[in-house]
Amino acid sequence: MKFIDANVFIYAFLRPRKEPPENVKTIKESAKRILKRINEGEEVITTVVHLSEVANVVESRAGKEKAAQIILSVLTSSNIRVLDVSTADYLKATLIAGEKNLGINDALAYLKMNELTINEIYTFDRDFERLDVKVLKG
Repeated sequence: MKFIDANVFIYAFLRPRKEPPENVKTIKESAKRILKRINEGEEVITTVVHLSEVANVVESRAGKEKAAQIILSVLTSSNIRVLDVSTADYLKATLIAGEKNLGINDALAYLKMNELTINEIYTFDRDFERLDVKVLKG
């Protein structure tokens, strides 16, 4: 089981407003490959908070309908497990964020990964490279 970060969905689904630089094109293609494997049955895990990140970004860039389609697709997928997040989880993540100089939602992903003994994450966020997890980029 691998954790999937919000940025994978965002890179895969959003179309750039203008011609993106080559590094962004490469990331987008990697994100699409990851989602293709998931669509073919690879099991992954994320949190409702990370889905909220996806929804917010997609709504602002592609509209509410597109965001709803993506989130519905994720929530009804049999091989994407979406974890609930409690207030206590978010408090722990906030403390981890301060200790490890991470964004709070990155710290939340790290917390949930540790709780479930998951050591691999699909992400394009370089902050995870400083942690004791294996970063997978496609």
